[in-house]
This record gives sequence, structure tokens and C-alpha cells, in this order.
Amino acid sequence: MSSVLFVCVKNGGKSQMAAGLMRHLAGDRVQVHSAGTRPGTAVNELSAESLREIGVDITGESPKPIDPDLLRSVDLVVTLGSEAQVEPVPGVRIINWDTDEPSERGIDGIERMRLVRDDIETRVRHLLADLTS
Repeated sequence: MSSVLFVCVKNGGKSQMAAGLMRHLAGDRVQVHSAGTRPGTAVNELSAESLREIGVDITGESPKPIDPDLLRSVDLVVTLGSEAQVEPVPGVRIINWDTDEPSERGIDGIERMRLVRDDIETRVRHLLADLTS
């Protein structure tokens, strides 16, 4: 079974969304984790709301730091955004997703989160296909 660690800076938005989507889509076919390089204090409410709209619940999650033992044990680390930097670990592949940032186009609030969610969901679906093929 493949394992993936999704990482963003605060572990309150994009990495939680990616992990929630992967858990929802992969079921027990992939071990899924998320963490932050500088974890915040709570999951972003709009991130959680945008996922609830499509039947994914991340309200029980909370931001957490990267566990060094976990980092060494996963197959893949996916960083979301260029701000989240993870030091290379032998045997662990690290890729970066520069996700859509609608706020740069003046789109905010729940509309922003829906666009971010949809971008991440597309990427998660492709990744799941790669991990389970």
C-alpha cells in the first residue's frame, strides 16, 4: 500500500483538503497523512465547508507538525504551494503542487475555496490513479 504525506505551511487548508479528498477517494488503498511546516491552530472553516459540499468531512482534523519518523516512512510527500519546504529524505519522493490561487484574481471567500478544492481534487484523482495503477 502506498503512503502519501500532504504538506502546506499551516496544515489548516490545502494540505488538509488534499488529505481529506484522498481519504475519501482512495478508501483503504492509500495511507494518507497531512502536516504543516509551521502548523496553525485550526482547520480553515471555509476549506472544511467547501469539502462538506461534496461529502468530505475534515472537521475532526487539526493542524500538526511534520513527524520526522513519519516523513522517513512515507513513499511520497506532496507540498502544496511553494512556501512549504520539506528537506529531502533518502528514499522519499517529494513533489510540489502549485495550486490555483483565486485570490490573485480577486476571488475570495467560499468561491475561492471551491476553486481551490476543485483544483486539488483533480490533482488528487490523478495522483490516486498513479499510486494504484
